[in-house]
Amino acid sequence: MAFKAWRAAVFAAFVFPGLAVAQDITLTSRDGALSISGTLTGYDGEFFRISSAYGPLTIDGQGVVCDGPACPDLIAPKALITITGASDAGAKLLPPLLVAFAKAKGLTLTPGQPTVLADPVSGETLAEVSFTASSPKTAHDALLSGGATLAFASAVEPDLGAQSVALDAMVPIVARDNPMPAISTIDLARVLSGEVTNWSEVGGPDMPLILHGLAVDSDVARALRARLGKDPAVTVPHETLAELAAAVAKDPWAIAVTGRSVTGAAKLLPLTDSCGFPLLPSRLAVKAADYPLTLPVFFLTPRHRLPLIARELLDFLSTPEAQAAVAGAGYIDRSVERQPMTADGLRLINAIKGAGKATSLEDLQRLVGVMDGADRLSLTFRFDDGTNTLDAGSQANLADLAQMLEAGMFKGKALMLAGFSDGQGDAGATMDLAQGRADAVLAALKAIVPGMPEALLPGVAAFGAALPIACDAVPAGRRLNRRVEVWLKPTFAVDRPTNTLVP
Repeated sequence: MAFKAWRAAVFAAFVFPGLAVAQDITLTSRDGALSISGTLTGYDGEFFRISSAYGPLTIDGQGVVCDGPACPDLIAPKALITITGASDAGAKLLPPLLVAFAKAKGLTLTPGQPTVLADPVSGETLAEVSFTASSPKTAHDALLSGGATLAFASAVEPDLGAQSVALDAMVPIVARDNPMPAISTIDLARVLSGEVTNWSEVGGPDMPLILHGLAVDSDVARALRARLGKDPAVTVPHETLAELAAAVAKDPWAIAVTGRSVTGAAKLLPLTDSCGFPLLPSRLAVKAADYPLTLPVFFLTPRHRLPLIARELLDFLSTPEAQAAVAGAGYIDRSVERQPMTADGLRLINAIKGAGKATSLEDLQRLVGVMDGADRLSLTFRFDDGTNTLDAGSQANLADLAQMLEAGMFKGKALMLAGFSDGQGDAGATMDLAQGRADAVLAALKAIVPGMPEALLPGVAAFGAALPIACDAVPAGRRLNRRVEVWLKPTFAVDRPTNTLVP
């Protein structure tokens, strides 16, 4: 099929030979009937990647003969993997990932710029991996032009592929001797917008407030702009998050937003929402998207075929060894987190504080009864606004849950999909909405594991607005509250079939 696709691509060169000019290489079909010239941009031992008069082409090396000064050594190709993008991810995350990848593949690794991966027996270099920090736009353009193989980024792009690498969270930081106990999301937004210039305006001492940050074309600045609707009003800019954290740590009246993985010697300033609910960037909260300032880390990829060793690196990211390297670098890995429900007393406090007309004492008692002895998984499902359609992150969570079910990872446990709503509306309406969302997740799960016995599928329970995790008075809080969680209980603690856990 690949050779047929190549024949179609080079047909234009055969029909319009005047368009072809002498360049670095010429690829000719083995029967000599068709040929095309171009500039070689890559060869991974299987496929040529060339820039031609017809645009970038990927051509199966088995079907062609290469002629020209740039033709690679077909016996021992060396992959040149160029990675660009966010500087902090490149500095902190890439080295341990490459070390773990080399160990898993049985390769020798020589660190440096570039990092060299070699065959341990012959000593032959298989790949050279280099990293260059760049802005999101520069990284995007490099991928499209063939100047880069992969790019670290915090957001996906419509014309590029994406592979999830890790998670981070944006957090406010101050110096350790700053007396502020916490800051609300509303006040933080005012600070970032430039409306606040003195700590007394957000409940602190009468001292000037100095906002540090990154350049407007950085990933963190872009993520903040998406939430603020405008660029942060930074007065002291820095090149990297590490430099940012170091500067804030030295200035008692400075404040900045950085990644959870790069706080340095600075102090994390606790964040609350507009109702006073604590917003903690715990591993589970970030994985479940309960924390509103989650910052993902992706590898962006061009749409053309990558060198073999680059494809193997992307596949490696889903392995336990890769996720251990991510966690060791200070980031949050993508593995499923599990936590006893009783370990998060703040959720119960929020349930009591947030109880309104739609939540009765009986609702709270029923909720606590089911929570007793249960664990929560970080797999959480949310929906596109105004629908029962799972959002993009939840689609990935659904696939993970299906794989875990098929692997038999819940033996001796009873699974439950716990549906929740916001507090807008009467008790009956909120309960129906919560039930509908939990039913929608179960239906979607059944669709991708059609042969799963009914007894092994999760049960469904609805709790309406009984367990808010954010302020219901604002749209962002209501969206966080509309969710379906995955709970686990030992089967001996359940006095009915495993798929009917509703008390």
